[in-house]
Amino acid sequence: MSNKSEKIEITVNTLLYIIKKLNGSGDFHKVFKLLYFADQKHLVKYGSSITEDSYIAMKYGPVPSLAYDILKSIRDSKPVGAIYGDVGSCFEILDNTIVHAKKEPDLDYLSVSEMACIDEALEESRSLSFGRRTGKSHDKAWKATKRHGEMRLLDIASAAGAKKGMIAYIQESVENEKASFE
Repeated sequence: MSNKSEKIEITVNTLLYIIKKLNGSGDFHKVFKLLYFADQKHLVKYGSSITEDSYIAMKYGPVPSLAYDILKSIRDSKPVGAIYGDVGSCFEILDNTIVHAKKEPDLDYLSVSEMACIDEALEESRSLSFGRRTGKSHDKAWKATKRHGEMRLLDIASAAGAKKGMIAYIQESVENEKASFE
């Protein structure tokens, strides 16, 4: 598990990667759903999420909590230096929901498998309309979660078709992360 500053860097560079693949800009909904679909693919194949972000079951589908907080802080012109570092130099928010990448992602924060899963999710879903992306993201993991509640990683993996062995591996990983050692 990454510490907070590493998690922010991973999230920022993952968002930059997705946005650059969308020709430099995309709306929050598209970017967040593409990240969700990529995370599902990575969970199914490798047993881990890309950013370690938690997903919140919102009206129009899963929303990555940290990613949304980072972009929202820029959009709302909140001072972000102490919380998220210099993320304002990475993104520009246009028309309240369009995020534009102001720099290239640092690919040292993404593995080959993570980029492959993002690329696959982009290929499958980049041209979907808002309604079709929403419908696709309203999977059994989203449906199993109370609105505005945190979605369970195991449910997300299961909804994406993870096999029993991978579900057991993810469960063990989640338990190990929560374990405290004296």
